[in-house]
Amino acid sequence: MTTRNLFFVLFAGLAPLAMPVVASAADMSSGYQDTSSGAYDWSGVYGGAHVGISNDGFPNPFSSKTGWGLGGQVGANFQSGMFVYGAEMDASFSNGTRHNIANGAQLERKFDAAAKARAGVAMDRTLVYGTAGYGLTKFDGRTNVTSGSNWEGGLLLGAGVEQAISDKVTAKLEYNHVDYGKVRSTVDGVKQADEISSNSLKAGLNYRF
Repeated sequence: MTTRNLFFVLFAGLAPLAMPVVASAADMSSGYQDTSSGAYDWSGVYGGAHVGISNDGFPNPFSSKTGWGLGGQVGANFQSGMFVYGAEMDASFSNGTRHNIANGAQLERKFDAAAKARAGVAMDRTLVYGTAGYGLTKFDGRTNVTSGSNWEGGLLLGAGVEQAISDKVTAKLEYNHVDYGKVRSTVDGVKQADEISSNSLKAGLNYRF
């Protein structure tokens, strides 16, 4: 499957999950009412898996540098009224996401990890949230890069929507942007530093324990 087709599969599969947001937003326009006697409770510990695509170009997600990732996540939520907050850690193996640097050289991402805080608004079984934290990536040198197989980290910002599909299982779609700053490498014996960032779109399933 090409990365273009994977991108559309991710959206087509999870787009219906966003529909309750529209309906819930309409209900909230007249004021939020606590329906604790049957409203979904987001509190608790969860774990799950995700698949996604990633690139260093924006807004074009179909650049030749686009690659895929597969991994998992664990986290915990706390709910107070309609507000949900918590923390999450995720990690994934990456393949094909390459960043062009000077003289035709490339750095490829092989492993990604992140620790982040989440905060959002629950509309019964739909959660809309933002996230912020620290993203970490293992870069491997390609072509004429003589060094650059390094771990690099930077600020992560993102947003997502999560939908409860049963009492225990939820599905989510999340976007993350990570700014790694200046990533140092050596190309043909010349040391350099390149500004690198990434954009990732992940689709995942969580199980609440």
